[in-house]
Amino acid sequence: MSVTGGCYCGAVRYEVEGEPLMKAQCHCRECQYFTGGQPNDFIAFPDAGFSYVKGAPKAYTRAGLEGAATREFCAECGTQILTRSPALSGAVIVKVGTLDDPSVFGQPQMVMQTDDAQSFHHVPDGIPAFGRFPG
Repeated sequence: MSVTGGCYCGAVRYEVEGEPLMKAQCHCRECQYFTGGQPNDFIAFPDAGFSYVKGAPKAYTRAGLEGAATREFCAECGTQILTRSPALSGAVIVKVGTLDDPSVFGQPQMVMQTDDAQSFHHVPDGIPAFGRFPG
């Protein structure tokens, strides 16, 4: 699979080559902060196939939080581009909304962190769902 994407203003662009490790939807409270209240749809790819081809993101890792993920975003427009998580080392967790063609996502293969889902969130029917991370 080969995909391209970037931020809203176009200052940061990326390319990814490789097969997805997973396509998922996350309802954790952290993802809700970064999406403005909704769950986070993402595709995880092997890190080796990912590269920024224009601009450079700003990275943020929350201090004092055990196992904190690093989130990369455009410093100009604020678009969340990807996450690098110690729980999924060797992978980049690309936000579906940043893909040039978000339709490649299709639908999630799994839904996680549903224990944090809000009453207004939609958990798709027929998709394996987990209260926390699948184990």
